[in-house]
Amino acid sequence: MSSSSERPPDWPRHVAIIMDGNGRWAHRRFLPRLEGHRQGAKSVRRAVEFCRRHGIEFLTLYAFSTENWQRPSAEVSGLMKLLGQFLESELDELHANDIRFRTIGDLTRLPARLRTRIEAGQEKTRDNQSLVLSIALSYGGRQEILAAAQAIAHAVKMGELDESSITEDAFSRNLYTQGLPDPDLLIRTGGEMRISNFLLWQCAYTELYFTDVLWPDFDDQAFLDAVKAFTGRQRRFGMIAEQLGAGERAG
Repeated sequence: MSSSSERPPDWPRHVAIIMDGNGRWAHRRFLPRLEGHRQGAKSVRRAVEFCRRHGIEFLTLYAFSTENWQRPSAEVSGLMKLLGQFLESELDELHANDIRFRTIGDLTRLPARLRTRIEAGQEKTRDNQSLVLSIALSYGGRQEILAAAQAIAHAVKMGELDESSITEDAFSRNLYTQGLPDPDLLIRTGGEMRISNFLLWQCAYTELYFTDVLWPDFDDQAFLDAVKAFTGRQRRFGMIAEQLGAGERAG
């Protein structure tokens, strides 16, 4: 991978991506859907390299949702196999380039062998700091919020937490994304204009960017186009422009 550089001050610190369009990419080429996912894995590598090269500190990728378990079993098993292959082929390089690998989601539904690989990868890279690569697996935003609410309710019931201490920060600490800043920019490829149960709590003030580019075709230029669109927006977080200063963007 290329060496990392300092992030431009107006660039996003945390980018999240809904990687959509693998199946349509394959269909248009009369190829099996799984081939689209294989090509999509190459785009993952490009996106990681882009973030590291430009100093983006956090990249979160929506790889497999809780709803994706409803897909044909052959496709699901193929996706699990591809993920295992990705870890086997990329983990050493991620580690060598100071990239931390982590997952968010309900991993209990994943095959045991794959969970073991994931846990080993997370342990191996846990102290790396150049970039945090989070892969959302068996992830659903509503399910995440529900699990956090249940955990807090249990803590209150057990006397471990007072109701007056239930703040936004306390709630966030019970989410899968604990320790991560909220995304500055959410990109969805593939032309659909929805967030599909992804990071519902975390994206309260995230800038959204939708592109018709299918995920296997999402290259450096497409990523740069998304970042340029982000830098042209003013993030006010409920305030008015005058409070931020003329022509300034709130980070």
